[in-house]
Amino acid sequence: MSDLDALKRETCDRIDAMAPELIDISHQIHAKPELAFQEHFAAGLLADTLDKHDLPATRNAFGLDTAYAASFGESGAEVGILSEYDALPGIGHACGHNIIATTGLGAALGLAALNGKLPGRIRYLGTPAEEMGGGKELMAQEGAFDGLDAAMMVHPAGIDLETMPCICVSEVRVTYHGKSAHASAMPHAGLNALDALVTAYQTLAQLRQHIRPTERIHGIFTETGLAPNIVPDRAAGLFYVRAKNAGDLADLKVRVQACFDAGALSSGCRAEVEWAKADYLDMKTSFAISEAYVKNAETLGRNFVDLAMLPSSSAGSTDMGNVSHRVPSIHPMISCAPANVVIHNPEFAKWAGSDLGDKAVVDGAKSLAMTALDFLMSPDMQRQAKADFEASADVSRDAVSRAYNPDGLADIGGCGCC
Repeated sequence: MSDLDALKRETCDRIDAMAPELIDISHQIHAKPELAFQEHFAAGLLADTLDKHDLPATRNAFGLDTAYAASFGESGAEVGILSEYDALPGIGHACGHNIIATTGLGAALGLAALNGKLPGRIRYLGTPAEEMGGGKELMAQEGAFDGLDAAMMVHPAGIDLETMPCICVSEVRVTYHGKSAHASAMPHAGLNALDALVTAYQTLAQLRQHIRPTERIHGIFTETGLAPNIVPDRAAGLFYVRAKNAGDLADLKVRVQACFDAGALSSGCRAEVEWAKADYLDMKTSFAISEAYVKNAETLGRNFVDLAMLPSSSAGSTDMGNVSHRVPSIHPMISCAPANVVIHNPEFAKWAGSDLGDKAVVDGAKSLAMTALDFLMSPDMQRQAKADFEASADVSRDAVSRAYNPDGLADIGGCGCC
């Protein structure tokens, strides 16, 4: 048995030994879903567990109340291992972040148990607000990922995939301000904010006919008025704008802004448009690292679906994409549900707390830990990951710049959730 194999075996044995604890933590987080930036229970539980295992956690890390950080190792390359733990409104952990939280925790604790035998350094980060708000981007702006040689996490799904197909997304909130009046007696005295919002929505629907297959615009009305006999003086909506890359996103945002302007112009209302401070960027997978993850997961009995078999439209968004524009990164998917059960569905939340979800916790922790060891002990993998990343570094810098300063849009601040 090689030194690498011996370290992997020791780490996996440690994760097996703590499996009941990891699964219990996963169930506790699953039972108490918390929204973005409000994950006080989950962050506290995870940080407390680090302290319990003699791995001191820094709380309120990188400017966020529900972020935490821990690091260990003496010298060599440094790998970041990430946990997420926020939930979705109304449907709880239908994205399985209770599993993401505990795979990262288990991998970090398994590697920490190696003590002086660890061939490098680990930075374990608790990253809040993935579902909305872009927590990782906000942490990145405070230096959370500075100096890392690689970053990794694993996301639950209905199938095992080498990486998550990702596109960019920007969140935008629009509020129209009009003038109230009696809707029957004096409608001419009012300015209908709901009409402005409906016009903008219909204009967006028309725009959707003429955007690329890789682009998406979708949203909801959040305020529509108080009573039918009062001309609404305020109406609001929340929308997501998605595109294949940051450059396309910047261009599409200009067109969406024009739709919001059209609602204001047609109704005489004033539009308040608030673009998110942190756009979610596309995922730049480091395949030199993800190939190692696949091999490690396959030793645990995992079977991967070929990415080429997925429909071209099968893509979500994650702020892990922002990390991947700064450091070589992977974001594989791990099965915890039947293939026909998709994330962001109430049915998926049930599976995230099931026996299959528990198996994903343990297998995911082992796969991440073994992949971190592969990276730390392979100068060739480190060089390849760095070379692949640097080959697109100029593109990445331009993409990040355009995402936050799109041509044609003023700096109008962030949405309320940021």
